[in-house]
Amino acid sequence: MCAKPVRKKGPSSIKKYDKELLEHFYETMVKIRYFETNIEKKFLAGEIPGFVHLYIGEEATGTGIMSNLTKNDYIETTHRGHGHTIAKGADLKKMMAEIFGKKTGFCKGKGGSMHIADFSVGMLGANGIVGGGYTLATGAGLACKMLGRKDISVVFFGDGASNRGTFHEAANMASAWDLPVLFVCENNQWASTTPYLTTTSVEDIADRAQGYDMPGVIVDGNDVFAVYEATKQLVEKMRNGEGPALLECKTYRIKGHFVGDPEKYRTKEEVQKVSDENDPIVRFEQRVLEEKVMDRKELDEIKDRVVKEVDEAIKFATESPEPDPSELYQDLYV
Repeated sequence: MCAKPVRKKGPSSIKKYDKELLEHFYETMVKIRYFETNIEKKFLAGEIPGFVHLYIGEEATGTGIMSNLTKNDYIETTHRGHGHTIAKGADLKKMMAEIFGKKTGFCKGKGGSMHIADFSVGMLGANGIVGGGYTLATGAGLACKMLGRKDISVVFFGDGASNRGTFHEAANMASAWDLPVLFVCENNQWASTTPYLTTTSVEDIADRAQGYDMPGVIVDGNDVFAVYEATKQLVEKMRNGEGPALLECKTYRIKGHFVGDPEKYRTKEEVQKVSDENDPIVRFEQRVLEEKVMDRKELDEIKDRVVKEVDEAIKFATESPEPDPSELYQDLYV
């Protein structure tokens, strides 16, 4: 039986990191943030169909984890999957077009925000079903093992989704068969409108790793360096055939469950406090400036590059054609 989960902290100094990696961290987090703020504006303006769920405030988790993966590694994400998709390297133009419901999107505009997939970078798909990704990711891990590959599979889920039966089924199978599956709980404190402690039997989701004889690690999900280091250690073990692991990233959902959520279940003061004190992007900026590994000019240049890329994606999406009605019954399994 595995011991209780361990809490991992970030490095005492970040001067050991290559400049290229630091720039990647920042560019990815800023890209997610700017992408999502624009999605919010466009949705509220009535330009995007369906529903959208934003990743704002959780950028460090997706960035830190994905920075340890290759294009051959698989990920399975949630209804809040834009950040993971961007961090995995998906094409921003096709992604934006899909969210706009356009023919040039990854799924020809038929999937929308909650069902984006890009197999070319190992992104197996967002999932509108809470807890729907566990078994898909476990299947991908089984495929990696059967084919003798060193690649791994990662599944993202929220604190609320950890209570679904599929989590326990998938964790049991992954452990019994020593599959290279990393279960990542992005504990953003809210299961839709419910504080997770009111419906969850454990204070730390990572405690559940003990029941499936796998390592459990808890990390500050708003510290990209802490997430990166914890993931790096787990991924190295998984590539060496040491089986699955559970990583819990303590973070916070700055925006509502969906765009337009009235958020009557929490106070504006609570959200503002977290936003002011624990914003992952601000924390990164403060850290690199304090340790003098990057300067303000470098950060601003990255921001400018991101703004241009996202703006071009928006232009591509808005100018792309709608799917033709004749295509309605194409690309269906049944």
